[in-house]
Amino acid sequence: MAAYLAVFVFLLLVCSSCRADDKLTPARPLSPGDELISSGGVFALGFFSLTNSTSDLYVGVWYNQIPVRTYVWVANRNTPIKKSSSVKLVLTNDSDLVLSDSNGGGGGAVWMTANNVTAAGGGAGVTAVLLDSGNFVVRLPNGSEVWRSFDHPTDTIVPNVSFSLSYMANSLDRIVAWRGPNDPSAGDFTMGGDSSSDLQIVIWNGTRPYWRRAAWTGASIFGVIQTNTSFKLYQTIDGDMADGYSFKLTVADGSPPMRMTLDYTGELTFQSWDGNTSSWTVFSRFPTGCDKYASCGPFGYCDGIGATATPTCKCLDGFVPVDSSHDVSRGCRRKEEEVGCVGGGGDGFLTLPSMRTPDKFLYVRNRSFDQCTAECSRNCSCTAYAYAILNNADAKEDRSRCLVWMGELVDTGKFKDGAGGENLYLRIPGSRANNKMKSTVLKIVLPVAAGLLLILGGICLVRKSRGNQPSKKVQSKYPFQHMNDSNEVGSENVELSSVDLDSVLTATNNFSDYNLLGKGGFGKVYKGVLEGGIEVAVKRLSKGSGQGVEEFRNEVVLIAKLQHRNLVRLLGCCIHEDEKLLIYEYLPNRSLDAFLFDANRKNTLDWPTRFKIIKGVARGLLYLHQDSRLTIIHRDLKTSNILLDTEMSPKISDFGMARIFGGNEQQANTTRVVGTYGYMSPEYALDGYFSVKSDTYSFGVILLEVVSGLKISSAHLKVDCSNLIAYAWSLWKDGNARDFVDSSIVLSCPLHEVLRCIHLGLLCIQDRPSARPLMSSIVFMLENETAVLPAPKEPIYFTRREYGTDEDTRDSMRSRSLNHMSITAEDGR
Repeated sequence: MAAYLAVFVFLLLVCSSCRADDKLTPARPLSPGDELISSGGVFALGFFSLTNSTSDLYVGVWYNQIPVRTYVWVANRNTPIKKSSSVKLVLTNDSDLVLSDSNGGGGGAVWMTANNVTAAGGGAGVTAVLLDSGNFVVRLPNGSEVWRSFDHPTDTIVPNVSFSLSYMANSLDRIVAWRGPNDPSAGDFTMGGDSSSDLQIVIWNGTRPYWRRAAWTGASIFGVIQTNTSFKLYQTIDGDMADGYSFKLTVADGSPPMRMTLDYTGELTFQSWDGNTSSWTVFSRFPTGCDKYASCGPFGYCDGIGATATPTCKCLDGFVPVDSSHDVSRGCRRKEEEVGCVGGGGDGFLTLPSMRTPDKFLYVRNRSFDQCTAECSRNCSCTAYAYAILNNADAKEDRSRCLVWMGELVDTGKFKDGAGGENLYLRIPGSRANNKMKSTVLKIVLPVAAGLLLILGGICLVRKSRGNQPSKKVQSKYPFQHMNDSNEVGSENVELSSVDLDSVLTATNNFSDYNLLGKGGFGKVYKGVLEGGIEVAVKRLSKGSGQGVEEFRNEVVLIAKLQHRNLVRLLGCCIHEDEKLLIYEYLPNRSLDAFLFDANRKNTLDWPTRFKIIKGVARGLLYLHQDSRLTIIHRDLKTSNILLDTEMSPKISDFGMARIFGGNEQQANTTRVVGTYGYMSPEYALDGYFSVKSDTYSFGVILLEVVSGLKISSAHLKVDCSNLIAYAWSLWKDGNARDFVDSSIVLSCPLHEVLRCIHLGLLCIQDRPSARPLMSSIVFMLENETAVLPAPKEPIYFTRREYGTDEDTRDSMRSRSLNHMSITAEDGR
């Protein structure tokens, strides 16, 4: 009996030395050899070593009931700890987890959380619990969770655990692959939500996209995978428009263990446990074949995604391979016989079903399907669009998802046999659209022709009976002739819908000061509400303005011809005796400077919003310089001339100073310099020369203002810095560019992205116009992090100006009379 009792006591002592429950407390740390087991026995947590090292220790979570050790989370993946009797995982009184080695391995903590929560009672009741989901959480006595391991994933997602798709600057918020098969340190491949939109998932190789899952269509289940009759795996996106979206795997009841893992090779695999073979079975993997990012080049697509046959690259309809050997992997170009965009709704759209939508889209909110079509149709830069309703979004928010593409279509694919995808509407020239529609139109028109004639006849009889009664509202059209700086009348006339003065007076309460939105060199701008509740902005030419008539004509001519999402839209005009009025769309958020330089409102401009504004202005300028039918130089680009719509998307306004270039004209000269001090390029301000590079300079100044939150004229930034440009250069050359970033965003923005914008801003304000990039290059560099930026040189315009090489030229520039200049103060409105 004594012998049995001794054995029992011995077993109790042995068991007491090995932890096997699911909780960690401040009084009971975890040591090597101990394990936490989830309540259902599904997962285990403890110390482990990999086969390539017997001395390095990691803390991680693995499947407990599977004979093949499979890790789903590793705490100290980048900081292994040496085996030692003093190694412990401790839960502190402040609710932090700390992995430490007090006697070896360098001493102190090698990994820890930072929850900054002090529990009541000096840590009493605080626990760290391993759940049956595999999630390791820290709980306060009230049950709230202050830290979760799956908020900081490694390379694996297990079922029923949400993973946020909202982009964060810290790459650890992405799924990060292992460095190698036996090295859990962070590798080159990462996966998460796209930095420009939560609507799609991307795998990166470093900073370059490697594979992309197309934008969410709104379906709660956007992928169903079934390997046998025992289970299904659903890939689900949930969430609302305010909180962003999250990704979750949902497995049917009774399914075997499953996981989604980003492999060290960059391959994303979906695996299930096969009890018969005691191994993990891969039932789906990405990418495959030409499914890698942009592997088929611009305007090419990977045909056969989701099919068993090997996918191949093909050109979109109306395009042919760029390579003469018909290698589609280098991309495609539009067929020579195809006519380019004619705008004005003359083009058509070809429906491409079951497509993986391309990357680099613009997400336009609050649009119906017809409005989305119109959004693309009226912009010659738009090459395609797609539309969906986000059914899982918050019902209180806008659920429309209008995507439009400007320029090249990249990383497109086509699914086979109804395996997924959506309709992509590809722009085609009007001639092709007419041919495709001709037979359909005939079938529709002929059967109803007789009925239409009867209806029209009836309408004519009714109108005849009414007589020639005058209309209550004036809807006439006025021809305007564009007049250039040399007072030469152009040959092109523009017709624009007009509104009578009485309607404008009623809409603006007789130009009440209460309706005043702002004022500038042109005159004043008022808010108005036309009949039908249409809100507008009315720009009233100042009667005492010496420059107004010409600028008025100029603005009417230019804006009537321009159609782009980043340009303000002109709705009409009014001319009555001395009154000359322009009627624009009303933008409730007004101008960028009202937010950027207001201490109480600038917090609205987080970095994603600022970056969206930067890219929008760049696209608008690209359209003016290159993509519109006319080459247009704005000449007065500044923050007060950038208006913001309800989505904080930018629209360039105020084209009174703009100039048209024709033919092969690259630059021009004027004796009447107009613009705003600080935003004008040196060659324009000093010698009257202007070109597209003049607008590039202004854009660079705006870019620096948006990043820093400071005006170009901000003084006392630094003892030896006269203004913002000098301040930016001083910090840049000293390697302290981070100090240039607005303090309201510096802690939350992706620093590499902001520093790249500062770099690009300095390139735009180079002294020599030839050293400044074109807007096409600027848009490309903003959209592509891998694009190499040349090193900028010190801008010297605001210190000692020496433009050119000839001494007489420099003297003439310094002595240039200001009587020929019309310069607006930088805070003019």
